[in-house]
Amino acid sequence: MADYASKDIRNIALMGHGSEGKTTLTEAMLFAAGHIDRQGKVEDGGTVTDFDTEEQKRGISISAAVAPVEYRDTKINVIDIPGYFDFIGEMMGPLRVVQTACIVVNGVSGLSVGSEKAWEYAEKNHVARMFIVNQMDRENANFKKVLDELREKYGNSVVPLIIPIGYGPEFKGVVNVLENVAFEGAGKAMKEVPVPEALNDAIQSYVEEITEAAAENDDELLEKFFEEGTLSHDEIVKGFLAGMQNGKIVPVVAVSATTGAGVASMMHVMKKYLNSPENTVMKGINPKDDSEVTRTCKNDEPFSAFVFKTIADPFVGKLSLFRITSGTLTPATALYNPNKEKTEKSGGLFMLRGKKQVNAQQLNAGDIGALSKLQVTSTGDTLCDPNNPVRFDAITYPAPGFSKAVFAGKQGDEDKVFSGLNRLMEEDPSIKVEKNTETTETLLSGQGELHLDVITSKLLSKFGATAVLQDPRIPYRETIRKTVSAQGRHKKQTGGHGQFGDVWIEFSPIGDTNVPFEFVDAVVGGVVPRNFIPSVEKGLRENIVKGVLAGYPMVGLRAKLYDGSYHAVDSSEMAFKTAARIAFKKGCMDASPALLEPILRVEVLIPDEYMGDIMGDISKRRGRIMGMNQVDGLQQVSAEVPQSEMAKYATDLRSMTQARGSFTTAFERYEEVPGDVAQKIIDSAVKDEDDDE
Repeated sequence: MADYASKDIRNIALMGHGSEGKTTLTEAMLFAAGHIDRQGKVEDGGTVTDFDTEEQKRGISISAAVAPVEYRDTKINVIDIPGYFDFIGEMMGPLRVVQTACIVVNGVSGLSVGSEKAWEYAEKNHVARMFIVNQMDRENANFKKVLDELREKYGNSVVPLIIPIGYGPEFKGVVNVLENVAFEGAGKAMKEVPVPEALNDAIQSYVEEITEAAAENDDELLEKFFEEGTLSHDEIVKGFLAGMQNGKIVPVVAVSATTGAGVASMMHVMKKYLNSPENTVMKGINPKDDSEVTRTCKNDEPFSAFVFKTIADPFVGKLSLFRITSGTLTPATALYNPNKEKTEKSGGLFMLRGKKQVNAQQLNAGDIGALSKLQVTSTGDTLCDPNNPVRFDAITYPAPGFSKAVFAGKQGDEDKVFSGLNRLMEEDPSIKVEKNTETTETLLSGQGELHLDVITSKLLSKFGATAVLQDPRIPYRETIRKTVSAQGRHKKQTGGHGQFGDVWIEFSPIGDTNVPFEFVDAVVGGVVPRNFIPSVEKGLRENIVKGVLAGYPMVGLRAKLYDGSYHAVDSSEMAFKTAARIAFKKGCMDASPALLEPILRVEVLIPDEYMGDIMGDISKRRGRIMGMNQVDGLQQVSAEVPQSEMAKYATDLRSMTQARGSFTTAFERYEEVPGDVAQKIIDSAVKDEDDDE
């Protein structure tokens, strides 16, 4: 592969809803550029970027994949990003390294939720945008309808650049309205043809729209446009490029990834009009003194790079994908990781095209590549010149909203399962594996059911480890509601010394369930010798971990030892611990025990039209609406909901809002469980205990 300067590189992310044809479009670009002999199909598992066995098995993209396309002395680094919402984490890294988000929309159904999300994330990351209206060869495809929808949603910054010749089965070519050229066919059969006269009026109208949009990005051009009402072609291009640089022009192109029509014209647009990384500036921190520093995308700057993705492969080893933010990189370049404060040594420098590794001797500023076998480097880390250190901001991933308890499928496979999960966390930082100290379960958390299903499948296919997922246990608590006194008397006579301990304990609610236990020594007159009182307290503390109703820990419990008796010979620490346990069981059963459940503070962000559904659903979950606010044009619903009712909320919210809703949760407090619900929990706990026995 040739050595490309920054000005000749285009880094783009193909984004959008699932099944809009992003992977097929990547394949069409590779085919049009002559990198592959035949265009693979997603359904056959034969595409370059869907190379993972899980992707081939399921027929969907799961991981972001890079495919450099060389087109007329320009290198277009295409990053094919999954469209399914469970894999939204795969979007975060690429958006930090590309200059343009190419949002793929369906020529039949138009704008979808995935396209809207792609726009929002690109805007947040200050990335330029372009719309690709794909599947123009399908029945009922309508470019004009989709264009109108895009302009209605995003304004006049959206301008048509490549328009179709014919719709549906009649779609045979495209017109570049800015350059007034038309092409029919695809690949070797593509040929330039006269611009159809039937499109002249539409083209003239579109050129006026482009001219007006271009003029608005340059004060001189705007003044001339107001005075003369027109601009020269070169002036329009100048304004257009300025609009792409500042993100205020969003071109729209029409293609069919399946037939290849329009793909070469689209790549021409990418070469000529999309932003290159040249001279882009990235802010960072000097790790030596925490001062702000910048790196400009030029070869003569000190080397720095940002790692946006990791591929964990048990056979190939770890591959770290990066974009060079400044300087150049060769296999001999010294590497320093300021995030880990360690130097690195790589096993090789590559360019990746899907899973194919192409050795590279040098990559220039702005280019995307991969380093193998880095020891400490993770996704989101910076690599730089040891003498000129810089650290860029890490990647922020969406918080997981769906959790399952994870167990090894076979006894003795625990190490295999959890080491494999740790490797997969390197590859996909949007999942979390953490031990819940309350329930002692290990929780695997991600974006949804499909996400966790894919993780467990990868665990098996990549690391040979079988994991079983179950609903996580809810960390219920138990408490008491009234004050009682109970005697605990333990007397056992055997040959030799016997055992004797006798206590009277008053059990009462503290009134604050945040305080688990309080012990009060109120013994007077030595009825319980001083040396046995710590044994009584220890016996109680050992037993409050398992309550009297369903075996959940007791909280908010005060125990006052106020009376008892002892035997000069037979009393012992063990006897008084046993007496305390007897008193605890008796007393708490008589003290109106109650089951407590964790209540979560839930913040849901949704468009207005879903308010009724969301509020109704929260009520069904035994939740309480605490308030509503407007946040960034969305409704924020604040509620308190029992944790037990939130297990599948990520999936349900996505379904109710067509994935337009999002939510966060935080623990709020413990609250008493309603009687009918409590009884079911108690019955279930008793059954589980019987089964264990």
